[in-house]
Amino acid sequence: MAAPMPVVSLSFPEGMIRDMDELQRSVGFTGRSELVRAGVRLLLQDVREGNSLSGTLTAVVVATHSEENEETVTRIKHQFDEIVRTHLHSKIAKKSCVELFLLEGEAERVTSMMKELQKDDDIKSVKLVTL
Repeated sequence: MAAPMPVVSLSFPEGMIRDMDELQRSVGFTGRSELVRAGVRLLLQDVREGNSLSGTLTAVVVATHSEENEETVTRIKHQFDEIVRTHLHSKIAKKSCVELFLLEGEAERVTSMMKELQKDDDIKSVKLVTL
């Protein structure tokens, strides 16, 4: 018998709840808790992989956000100007944008930029691919 899990109260915007419920139904999770646990596991895996990077590396970071949140991306980009080799911006939906950054520099700076993007509520998603 599995040990009881502690209960954690979380708050989400209404739009995210709708998306979570749709994902829960389409993927087959038994409830929101199972969905959130799966998401946290993926984030933990990403962080562990990012923390294991070392030395100088080349990577691509892809981030998505709402059109009105471009200032956030610009602010973060300027914090990491020394590692940004190329930055592409494109509108992908009526009010959504995608940012693609080609980065080259110390692994610590690359992962720091990824983490800054991830922790900002204005950014919808962030993916790091090392080359």
